[in-house]
Amino acid sequence: MQVGLAMPLAVAALVGAVLGSLTLPGVFEAWALALLCACASRQRIALWMLLMAGLVAGQVLSARHAQLPQGLSGVDLRVEGRVVSLVDEGDERVRLRIDVEQCQPLESPRLPCERLRQVRVSAFSSDDWRVDERWALTVRLRPPRGFMNPHTFDYETWLWREGIDATGYVRTEPAAVRQAGPRFSLRRMALAHLDEQPLEASTRRWLAALTLGAGERLSADDWELLNASGTTHLMVISGLHVGLVASFALILARGVARLITPGRWRMAVWPWWVAAMASFAYAWLAGLEPPAMRAVIMTLVGLWVASGRHAPGVWQGWWLALALVVASDPLSVWRPGLWLSFVAVALLILIWQRRKRPQGIRGWCWALLRTQGLLAPMMAAAVLLAFERVAPVAPLVNLFAVPLVSVLMVPLGLIGWLLVGVPPLSQNGWWLFGQLAQGLVTLLDQAVAGLPLWQPPAWQVLPMVLVLGAVAMLWALPGLAQGLRVTGTALLAAMLFALEPPVIAEGAVRIRVHDVGQGQLIELRTANHRLLYDTGPRFRSGFMPLTTLWSSGQTFDRVVASHADIDHAGGVPALADHHVGHYLAPAGEDIGVPFISCLAGEGWHWDGVTFRFLWPPSEDSGEWPSNDRSCVLLVEAGEQRLLITGDVGAEVERRFLRQVSHPLQVLVAGHHGSRTSSGPQLVAELAPRHVIFSAGRDNAFGHPHDEVIRRFRRHQSCLWNTALDGAVTLWLGGADGPLVTGMRGQPGSGVEGLCHEVKSHP
Repeated sequence: MQVGLAMPLAVAALVGAVLGSLTLPGVFEAWALALLCACASRQRIALWMLLMAGLVAGQVLSARHAQLPQGLSGVDLRVEGRVVSLVDEGDERVRLRIDVEQCQPLESPRLPCERLRQVRVSAFSSDDWRVDERWALTVRLRPPRGFMNPHTFDYETWLWREGIDATGYVRTEPAAVRQAGPRFSLRRMALAHLDEQPLEASTRRWLAALTLGAGERLSADDWELLNASGTTHLMVISGLHVGLVASFALILARGVARLITPGRWRMAVWPWWVAAMASFAYAWLAGLEPPAMRAVIMTLVGLWVASGRHAPGVWQGWWLALALVVASDPLSVWRPGLWLSFVAVALLILIWQRRKRPQGIRGWCWALLRTQGLLAPMMAAAVLLAFERVAPVAPLVNLFAVPLVSVLMVPLGLIGWLLVGVPPLSQNGWWLFGQLAQGLVTLLDQAVAGLPLWQPPAWQVLPMVLVLGAVAMLWALPGLAQGLRVTGTALLAAMLFALEPPVIAEGAVRIRVHDVGQGQLIELRTANHRLLYDTGPRFRSGFMPLTTLWSSGQTFDRVVASHADIDHAGGVPALADHHVGHYLAPAGEDIGVPFISCLAGEGWHWDGVTFRFLWPPSEDSGEWPSNDRSCVLLVEAGEQRLLITGDVGAEVERRFLRQVSHPLQVLVAGHHGSRTSSGPQLVAELAPRHVIFSAGRDNAFGHPHDEVIRRFRRHQSCLWNTALDGAVTLWLGGADGPLVTGMRGQPGSGVEGLCHEVKSHP
């Protein structure tokens, strides 16, 4: 079998994307040498592969170099550009996405910022922003970073794959200046026309999303319902929508060809060109966003394959579409939507290859049922791998939702646009569209109420993905005996049910210092118990990072709020969705819920692990400031110890030092590394092997302070910082001593290569 050029090009494009993101030294020299060898030996396929890999890697490198330099973080920049998108955040604030045309630091000398391509900033809505307007504004930005915690949404990767080079906010002084109004846009005109129609608000939202790709018009409740029912794929301009437009245009054009040239209409080429132009025009009307661009490329390749003459085979077409999509938008490699689309199309090819076309209504109904049944496990596996959640109701709901949307709602919506010059007909079509949309919402609501969105435990995700993928392939691959399929499915299901969760050994404790920005949140787990020390911050917007860490319904045996500061107890309201046995906090503090006072000398034992408070004292501690009343917790697992000091200062530290046995393996540095804590006496007396700073990146306080950093380094402590390492996880109670790892996994340059040397912020 001939491989052709499509698959090597696709593989080369993927390799180029990966190499471009890794930025390994010597890669360019190796690529240039390989290119010279391919030219000299006249290896055509190798030459094309190297050119494709170089093209994609160059685009990825360009995107990486466009990100804001760290030296410009927090610096005033003058930016000129166009508003790409706008989201109202309430409280007179909006979130803007701006295509940058010019950028210049206001202070000199500074690093240049002309490579910036796109930024995401918050601004006051009182400035009356509009999409596609050109503005000159002063901003403060920082490189694209987000919290990094296990099994949570990776905001940093999302910024990267969306091509956003910096985030920040718009400065009120000097004031932003509107330089030009919106350019002509047929899509914006269509949306404005839709807003003027006497339709229900929900009808306008769904019509804009389904026919114009305006997913931003959908409300948060709409998206929540779509996510829970596994039907979000219906609400973006995907291959389904573009393929419908292309199919309609092809049928219409071939009908005209049959009338004009009855004897030769099957040989006419122009109907295929009409279908191709219609699909591209529709994607352009929808804004040519990445999903629409991907859909139109796949549709154009599909039309070429379906035309038959001088066209690639089905699999060659699949590889060619993948190569073109990655070459046109290399960052799509990091978007789950790309792989969901191509995996679904590949499975459809497997399912229908060498099968006869269905005949009659009964045949088409059976084909739909069979296709959905075979797609369901593979799509569930892909969604589970990408998002660590699955909608159990999705296979059943999609049996009705896919034909309803594709056969009725989308055609009705598009016909309404075609008849927009005849308002009665257009509005009647859209009214019927609205009734169907309302029926779909009711169906989804009832389905989700019966089978809500499910987020399995992290340890189950990968085994479930492998089992679901294997089951899908067992039933999709042609030529396998029915008995083999049934037996294989039963064995795979039995393996899944036989899995047991990982257990924490008796006498061991897992501690995770979560990355929550400028605040503190520490989770401690023993074999059968769970403790939360501090709950993270609550920001001015009301956002609490704790809400992103776990699904609702978690159980915490105890929650300790070290004190009432908003960066330590700000997440307490978010625990209303979880089960908490007891809250503990210092006497005299107000954390918003009833609590038991934490007192020096009190403690408990869980699964062979000892927990003991060292501070505040049992007597009235009202004389101490709030920071110095913090609950100081000592955790002992065998001969290994962890000390968490909250925000107490150096004076308080000296009062409980004698209660800490030596050696101390791990210390969570007091007050995020402030110079008022981690005093010289504590550092010299305890000399902790590992020190963890829970601090926000580029925080305004300069935590951890350079004086504190040097103090610990003089005593050979291994330093970790959630701002750089992400969440830091450690185990106490093992035979090999404490095992510490950071989420970002930066290479070690500290003591014995076990950690990197933390630097203080400017």
